[in-house]
Amino acid sequence: MNKVKINSDVELKDRLVAINRVTKVTKGGRTFTFAAIVVVGDGNGVIGWGLGKAGEVTAAIAKGVESAKKNLVKVSLLKGTIPHEIEASFGGAKVFLRPAAAGTGLVAGGAMRAVLESVGIKDVLAKSKGSSNPHNLVKATIVALSQLRDAYTVAQTRGISLDKVFNG
Repeated sequence: MNKVKINSDVELKDRLVAINRVTKVTKGGRTFTFAAIVVVGDGNGVIGWGLGKAGEVTAAIAKGVESAKKNLVKVSLLKGTIPHEIEASFGGAKVFLRPAAAGTGLVAGGAMRAVLESVGIKDVLAKSKGSSNPHNLVKATIVALSQLRDAYTVAQTRGISLDKVFNG
């Protein structure tokens, strides 16, 4: 993954993906804590996720946002969609992303939708297979997005011109 260092003047918007109430039973009774998975993004190709755990929901979300700002990844986008199809998995969650024509919209559900909206993708077809666990879905989606390569990078890696990438 290509981690990115971001300046403080860039506005990162946070999104709560899922919140989970965890119960610990002790001799003195039940103790409730909350685990929040949060996604932050600038809407222009930078995305990060974080997990926060605390005794209160707001504190858990705040911790998740702080954690997400430490795990930022740069994603290559192409005219509001992704450059090519990609498949990735994390744990039991498998995701499939396909570029879509302008005006299609974001065809994705749940945790994947939150990640794709935060990164700034407007048109994409997405499918999740396997586990629907939001933790693994968020991680699998970010793994898929971080593996995307634009045509310029492919041309540079192969040592050929940009025209030859498309003409084969």
